[in-house]
Amino acid sequence: MALVRGGWLWRQMHLEYRTGSILRRWKRNWFALWLDGTLGYYHDETAQDEEDRVLIHFNVRDIKIGPECHDVQPPEGRSRDGLLTVNLREGGRLHLCAETKDDALAWKTALLEANSTPAPAGATVPPRSRRVCSKVRCVTRSWSPCKVERRIWV
Repeated sequence: MALVRGGWLWRQMHLEYRTGSILRRWKRNWFALWLDGTLGYYHDETAQDEEDRVLIHFNVRDIKIGPECHDVQPPEGRSRDGLLTVNLREGGRLHLCAETKDDALAWKTALLEANSTPAPAGATVPPRSRRVCSKVRCVTRSWSPCKVERRIWV
């Protein structure tokens, strides 16, 4: 699959403990937006060791950048201008932070275009692709609805 945009971004992770407390921390990942409308994140720019993928194609409700991201604090030493909050139709949110305001705007533009552009003819969902099922918030590995699995979306 062809690469539309790639680059380093900070991603906010939410770690929930048995006590109910939630730790929000930032991790730097290499992000790749693919022509089929998926956004993958990896350990490094070789894009060999994928951590996960998010379906962007027809799944983005809106994207906020910079000061519009009221409920997010940027990583230490980073400017609020680089923040991006990607709100997905199925209720999930992805908090990212780019190095600069211009980079954040370029990512927003690319993600919105991927959201509204039809997938290329013959495109299939990559094997590692995931989507959140609206029924029970489980993870599936296809475009079709899941069979009521109860897995936790992390």
